[in-house]
Amino acid sequence: MHKIWLIVKREYLTKVRKKTFILSTILLPVLYLALIFGSGYLSAKSGKRLKIAVIDSSGYFNQDKINRENQMDSSSILSYISMNPATLKASLSESGYDGYVVIPANANWETGLRNLTLQANRTIGMETSFAIQKKLNNIWTGVKNEKLGIDESRKKIMEESVVTVSPVNIKDKNANSGIATGIGVFSGILIYIILMIYGSQVMMGVMEEKTNRIAEVIVSSVKPFQLMLGKIIGIGLVAFTQILIWISFILIIYNVSNIGSSSSIDGMVGQIQTIFTSTNVPLVLFFFIFYLMGGFFFYSSLFAAMGSAVNEDMREAQSLSFPLMMPIIFSMTMIGAVLKDPTGTIAVWGSIIPFTSPIIMMARIPFGVPGTVPWWQLGLSMTMLVAGFIFTTWFAGKIYRTGILMYGKKPSWKEMLKWAFRKN
Repeated sequence: MHKIWLIVKREYLTKVRKKTFILSTILLPVLYLALIFGSGYLSAKSGKRLKIAVIDSSGYFNQDKINRENQMDSSSILSYISMNPATLKASLSESGYDGYVVIPANANWETGLRNLTLQANRTIGMETSFAIQKKLNNIWTGVKNEKLGIDESRKKIMEESVVTVSPVNIKDKNANSGIATGIGVFSGILIYIILMIYGSQVMMGVMEEKTNRIAEVIVSSVKPFQLMLGKIIGIGLVAFTQILIWISFILIIYNVSNIGSSSSIDGMVGQIQTIFTSTNVPLVLFFFIFYLMGGFFFYSSLFAAMGSAVNEDMREAQSLSFPLMMPIIFSMTMIGAVLKDPTGTIAVWGSIIPFTSPIIMMARIPFGVPGTVPWWQLGLSMTMLVAGFIFTTWFAGKIYRTGILMYGKKPSWKEMLKWAFRKN
């Protein structure tokens, strides 16, 4: 045990003291926020505000109605003009317009407008096309209201008198489906990233020690299994440290937001407080850490075994590690179905099988325990994950003890299975 602790200490301190760890811990949340807000800003600023001419032959449209819509949404500008469509088409660019729409003379407010064509001198994306369509629909709705004698007060009553449905689990009335979905997606993505990044680090670390012949020196004083286990635990603690720092940042932001906030961030503060009040945060955090570390230990032992079997060819490492990555990738593809029905068959079995449970179970837990996830399913999932980690560690250790000292032979899954079941 003392030797394993020395290896854990060495792996942990070596990784934590690196500048890459410090920079990734600080910069990753900043870059993530910059990616979200930056992409939205670029999307809003990069698009050109199109100018679209409306040629009305029906008498229902006029500039006042169009101006009201332009004031509500400035992403595109509609202009009412009286011009022959053929003439405008021939001189569209010279007239300063990007396109035009013709309202036919036979338009009937009782039957509606169908299949209008937006003629343009450039390719128009679906988002812009839908924005223009929405403006025209709003104007046409106003026309129908006028014909039916619906004034603004009645119109307001009609708009406010709508049916809204909010799902409530009678076993867990505090659960909020929208917030649970967001937490589930965020947790799944974060676990996915950690498993991929730090699992690969375990494999690359083993490969580096093997190719540099460091492992030959180390295994002269410790057993190969102790070396593998110490490396896995050490790198796992590095991942755990990084996650704790990020969680601490979130809690600090929440506590600061409770002390006081300016009007410019009141909306964000309100959203954060809604998450904390509608979610059992301690329970979610506990199981998030459990499934994160359980999933890491489950997969990293297999990654370590793959690293011990590979020589210096990175293509061998990629081909051997790809089957290990497939269940992780498959778990992410299943999240949509799980969030759609957290109590369905796919969700239940996906959260119990150790290969997919770290991501799938964390997509279900925010919906409520035991309302959505019964205690027996949670207990079975945790037991299966722990048992899976013990088995994969034993299985990987059998491969590791042979592969770490074998050179010059191209590994294969068949060969590694022979190593795993070879008697001592």
